[in-house]
Amino acid sequence: MLTPRQPVLALLTLCLALLAPFPAQAADRTLHWSAAQAPGPAAPRVPVVLVHGYNADPGVWGALREDLKAAGYADSELFSWGYDTHRSVNEVLAGQLGAYAEQVRRQTGAARVDIVAHSFGSLVARWYVSFGGGAATVNHLVSLAGPNHGTSTAWACALWDQACRDMTPGSYVVKSLAGGDETPGAVKYATFWSNCDEVINPDASVPLAGAVNTPVGCLKHNDLLGDDATSAGVRAFLAS
Repeated sequence: MLTPRQPVLALLTLCLALLAPFPAQAADRTLHWSAAQAPGPAAPRVPVVLVHGYNADPGVWGALREDLKAAGYADSELFSWGYDTHRSVNEVLAGQLGAYAEQVRRQTGAARVDIVAHSFGSLVARWYVSFGGGAATVNHLVSLAGPNHGTSTAWACALWDQACRDMTPGSYVVKSLAGGDETPGAVKYATFWSNCDEVINPDASVPLAGAVNTPVGCLKHNDLLGDDATSAGVRAFLAS
């Protein structure tokens, strides 16, 4: 015969037996969900060196920098190189760009850098890659409206400016970069060009053999810097 306390104790024991497994299982599920869903640290990206064009400065990269940051780049992965655009490509500027790229690599710990260059900066970047050791340290090279095969508009200032002379068709710099392989090494190359570019003449000066060459439609020379479609193309190429 049960005492008055025995039914109560039996019921309490049954309740504890039924309830005990559920908190443990719930905790286990929560643990596994947290491990699966908790975001880990973002993988570091290849740092990007932005190289402006003739008579410009690093401020021209404001729109593209913001787009790259919106795509996940940190400020510490974006570098805008400023330089004297009236100097010689092969004798001065390519070496300075190379030194800057090495500084970026040391600062970030990255094995390689990506380079996005506009206009005259394309010649500087390409000389660094072709003849300055950059083929071993550059991952992607993007040329926006670069006078890669020279532009006749550069004759207007070639008499007194070395950089303009370097941009003229048939110059030592242009011929040297066009000789042999225009896209040497394991570097991935891309160009973006406009058929309404008032600075690059002819428009066909921009594309390079062996590069991903993308027409952007009817844009003025500097409009490529802020064009949304061009920016999207550059970001997609850097991610490739």
